[in-house]
Amino acid sequence: MRIYFIIILITFTICNTGVAQYNFSGFVHQEHTSVEVYLSLIEDYRQLSGVYPEQIIQKTVCDSTGYFSFSGDNLPVDNRIYKIHIENCSNQEQKLVHFDGFCPDSKEILFIAHNKDSISLPFSFDTEVFCKVVSSNEKSDAFIKVDSIVEEMRFAFTTYRSETNRKLNSQKWFSTLQKYAQETQEPLVGLYVYAFVSNKSNRLHSFYLKDLKNNSFYQEVLAQLKTVYPNSPYTTQYESELASDTFIALPKQPNRASYWIWVLVGLLIISLTFNMYQYSKSKNKKVLNAIENQLTQQEEKVLQLILNNKTNKEIASSMFVSVSTVKTHINNLYKKLKVSSRDEVKSLYIKR
Repeated sequence: MRIYFIIILITFTICNTGVAQYNFSGFVHQEHTSVEVYLSLIEDYRQLSGVYPEQIIQKTVCDSTGYFSFSGDNLPVDNRIYKIHIENCSNQEQKLVHFDGFCPDSKEILFIAHNKDSISLPFSFDTEVFCKVVSSNEKSDAFIKVDSIVEEMRFAFTTYRSETNRKLNSQKWFSTLQKYAQETQEPLVGLYVYAFVSNKSNRLHSFYLKDLKNNSFYQEVLAQLKTVYPNSPYTTQYESELASDTFIALPKQPNRASYWIWVLVGLLIISLTFNMYQYSKSKNKKVLNAIENQLTQQEEKVLQLILNNKTNKEIASSMFVSVSTVKTHINNLYKKLKVSSRDEVKSLYIKR
């Protein structure tokens, strides 16, 4: 009977190990005993820091020693950004201070992990919590290293607050951050660096836009994300933001070739319009000449007098004929010119 019990126990242990593929554990100070600890999967890298309930995927409670643990097999198989945090807010305080994700009484740590990782968060040498990552995944602690570079950078900026010092240090620390991200060969680290330098509330944002013009780092991160994480929300968000930033940093320059093409098109339209006008004018002149050849001598005189703005009485007096005869000549003239009024007769000769 005892043998059967041992076999069942071993089988249960093996099955349980197979199911619980990841394990994230650590310690918090004993004054936080029985405090709730949260595990979050971050899919929006603009919400790395802070308390966002929609990100939380697991919750546990510390034991009397401050130890906590998360385990399971429900995480993505490839690397993602995770956060573990604790807070000392009451339920009422949470409603007040967590509105925009900010919590003044919380501690957190960001790390990279996947579904098969074992990660431990021990105390640091000075018993600080969430300052050290021990992991089977060599890339898990990359964010901590980036944060340490950022702290060095901030110290360098505060040494001398001159504009010259800021420009020199911006170039130096941008290069340092980007070099480290490239060395890790993990696009999520490049994304983490990008999230920091491109933050619009960051004083480095203006330098980032200048750096974007000439630095291939940002496009390289995008290419890596598309290769390693093609279906990740990180990739979609980053590609969209980078396109927007690039549009701001590199406003579209007018294409000189396109400009001259439009100039030539405009000149061509003007030329065609002028030629059509000349052709129409020439054609109209030929038609009028042909019609004039059909006019009688009296009709020609009437035409000239009409063009000189003479009235029927004035025409009759000038030609020594009656007004009715003038009207007859005018009607015949209208028929041959295919018009119905004096104004139309004049307009034909104005166009001519």
